Amino acid sequence: MLTGSFASAYYGASRSTLDIDIVIEATPERLRLFVENLPATEYYVDLDAALAAHKHESLFNVIDFATGWKIDLIMRKSSAFGEEAFRRRQPATLPNVSLFIISVEDAILSKLEWSKLARSHRHLEDVAGMVRMRWETLDRSYLGKWIKGLGLETEWNDARQLAGISETM
Repeated sequence: MLTGSFASAYYGASRSTLDIDIVIEATPERLRLFVENLPATEYYVDLDAALAAHKHESLFNVIDFATGWKIDLIMRKSSAFGEEAFRRRQPATLPNVSLFIISVEDAILSKLEWSKLARSHRHLEDVAGMVRMRWETLDRSYLGKWIKGLGLETEWNDARQLAGISETM
């Protein structure tokens, strides 16, 4: 499931980035097979890092030597929100690629979580861009449930203020 800055850009909050974030659901066996099948002359990937990411529900990366692009492969979290966000992913078509993408609401919630964790204004700006572009079609009931459940009220209020949205849920 595509997430991160590329998902934000898809939903209207463009900014340049040098990595691609993808949430995956995989077993250690599938990770091993994935790593073994990537040509070592074309990509950097570390099997131990992949297996550790699985164990700790974190991330590992793959680097494309030809382009320098870094792909962060993020293990799907087993939390209620992580499971629901993955279940709500949506099919999308980007130029020449069909894939699944995080829903706009879950992209907002994820960016709010990162903002709280990293104390990053950049994530709030991403949220503000998505909110400005999608305010009328957002599932605000769903957002409200998870904003409260994840303790993201301060970040949500900051992002809405940046977006120029005074209306509450």
